[in-house]
Amino acid sequence: MGGQIRELRKIKKLTLIQLAQAAGISVGYLSQIERNQSKLPIGVLKKLSDALGVHMNWFFNGNLQATADERDIIVRKAHRRRLTFTGLGIAEELLSPNLAGPLELLLSTIEPGADSGEYSHDGNEAGILIAGRLDLWVDGKRFELEEGDSFSFSSTSQHRCANPGTVPAKVVWVITPPHY
Repeated sequence: MGGQIRELRKIKKLTLIQLAQAAGISVGYLSQIERNQSKLPIGVLKKLSDALGVHMNWFFNGNLQATADERDIIVRKAHRRRLTFTGLGIAEELLSPNLAGPLELLLSTIEPGADSGEYSHDGNEAGILIAGRLDLWVDGKRFELEEGDSFSFSSTSQHRCANPGTVPAKVVWVITPPHY
């Protein structure tokens, strides 16, 4: 599990010091956890999960049950890592088998009325709306998407999405570089 914590910390571009401070633990202890040289009580895992912005089940629902041949190639539906953004009404499933690769593939479920809030980051995003309706803003311009519509933009642009519909919206995203 230590390796998963390190991998997620690096993807989120956090230093050992930043994550340790956010979780309220010492840098040395975090370093030992990441190298699997120290026990990891559930309470500490909860603090680390919160600081990393994922639910604790992120560390248990990985692609670990995949065969050696599949591990870096295939993600079976039952083994997807799931992230829920509490209070936002957005849940994401990681479809990429390996976060160390050049891109990530996500399935987002956005509940009616949910809004991601505006943000930007390095890289590019593309996607396709596979169910429901979605409003997408890029650099202040609003685009109304319907099932089957696709999009692509530079993630350095301020962007956000919201579900104006009455049913959950489902979006498949491709993001590069990975940010989870």
